[in-house]
Amino acid sequence: MSTADLVIHYAEQFYQNLRKDEHSQDRSWEHCYKASHDARQVPEPDYDYLSPHLAFYLASWGMYHGSSFLTQKDYRMDSPVVQELLDSRYDCLFGLECEDLRKPEIQQALVSLESFMERYYEGVRNSCKGPVNSRISVTLITKILIGTLGCVPAYDKYFTERIRSQKTASGTYGISSLLCLANFYEENYEKLEKTRENFKVYDLNYPQMKILDMGFFGIGLACEQNK
Repeated sequence: MSTADLVIHYAEQFYQNLRKDEHSQDRSWEHCYKASHDARQVPEPDYDYLSPHLAFYLASWGMYHGSSFLTQKDYRMDSPVVQELLDSRYDCLFGLECEDLRKPEIQQALVSLESFMERYYEGVRNSCKGPVNSRISVTLITKILIGTLGCVPAYDKYFTERIRSQKTASGTYGISSLLCLANFYEENYEKLEKTRENFKVYDLNYPQMKILDMGFFGIGLACEQNK
């Protein structure tokens, strides 16, 4: 089976399992993504409504583990990030199509948003634990980006291991790795789009990067379970 066929198989499996349980933890992504979309359509978003969506989604996806600094704050801690995410400068990132990643203005917007989140969460972490030399987790940043904008996959353990082993992209997050993923999507565009058109979150299609996220994560999880 080709890498593209594996991605499709595990993405479909992931989606079908999610549809079987109306309260599946994986639906937290759907709720967060939809809420982010709807908030972009109104002049005065309710940040106090949107922040719990982001916090609960992150908790569902494993970011509120015992040692995380996130557990030491309430959901309103995320409000400045939510406000930044909803800035019109980042409308171009919502539901981003892979081919648009080549545009300099898209790359600039993505890097600008990442930098804001890193600086903000570094300040929060330092207030909890004192100065820390390491950078804010790429997993946290990319899980926020996929949960609210759907513009990049979540670079967690299973995902990064599989994109490396399948020789699809570097497991190190950055524009170079994302462009490799974009190339992969475009090389297999017809197959992947045929699959994606069946994946709905409310009245929205799943974004392209979410398909890659589910597929490669599923491959990684299956490999781990088979060890």
